[in-house]
Amino acid sequence: MISGWSATIIAARKGGTSMADLLALLTDPDVSFFRYAFFVGILASISFGIVGTYIVTRRITYIAGAISHCVLGGIGVGLYLQRKVGIAWFDPLYGAICAALAAAIVIGLVSMYARQREDTVIGTLWAVGMAVGLLFIAKTPGFVDPMSYLFGNILLISQKDLWLVTALDLLVVGIGGFFYNTLLAVCFDEENARLRGIPAGLYYIVLLCMTALTIVLLVRVVGIVMVVALLTLPAAVANHFARKMWQMMVVAGILCMVFITSGLAVSYSYDLPSGPTIILIAGAVYLAVAAGSRCRRLFQ
Repeated sequence: MISGWSATIIAARKGGTSMADLLALLTDPDVSFFRYAFFVGILASISFGIVGTYIVTRRITYIAGAISHCVLGGIGVGLYLQRKVGIAWFDPLYGAICAALAAAIVIGLVSMYARQREDTVIGTLWAVGMAVGLLFIAKTPGFVDPMSYLFGNILLISQKDLWLVTALDLLVVGIGGFFYNTLLAVCFDEENARLRGIPAGLYYIVLLCMTALTIVLLVRVVGIVMVVALLTLPAAVANHFARKMWQMMVVAGILCMVFITSGLAVSYSYDLPSGPTIILIAGAVYLAVAAGSRCRRLFQ
């Protein structure tokens, strides 16, 4: 499915590629997967805006990249247990969540207690996570296309995925909102937070766990390879327009919604893979905003 749209959508495109056609797809019972893709993109954008802002502010993009690649290990194990061992209830997404949270906790502990080995551990987890996932996928009975996990396909999202994403979304938003001031202090001045009696290390791990859950949401949208781009690009663009962190979160969330929706529209119109299209749009906007900001400073 990553190489194009279904026959149903292709048939629906025969009447044109206007925005009216796209809106009609949202109410068409024959293409419910398009509707799921749209609503998952909108819902997940809320978490992307919140966690992406923390990641950009705390400058831990490389850690997010390591966690995202460990997700493939969890997915591979989940598929193997489901198809080979016969544990039918163990969805690959559950394996992804377990792997992402485990990687986040390990990286957080290493960052706090073994700083001189942090980069080595992150690089090791990055590589081992991918290797474990590919090995388990290779030994899983039946055909498993790793490309759908590496590069994503939002059109494969089902109603079950929609409910699971909603639950994870509510959890991430709840934690981010409840601990907003504390996480703000940890992101901007960790040492000062420690002096004020805040257990900065604990909240840093909480932040990494939030990042892990959000990455799991993103894998189905744009895939493991491009997950960091959609997690950071909207926040990086929002940083040029917002003065406070909560404003940056709101702008980043809205931008993420725009990127995903426009990516779906463009990929629909030109029969392109949805994940890469979304990333290219986000990247183009970021480059344009960064260039505009640079030019403005030069001529002031």
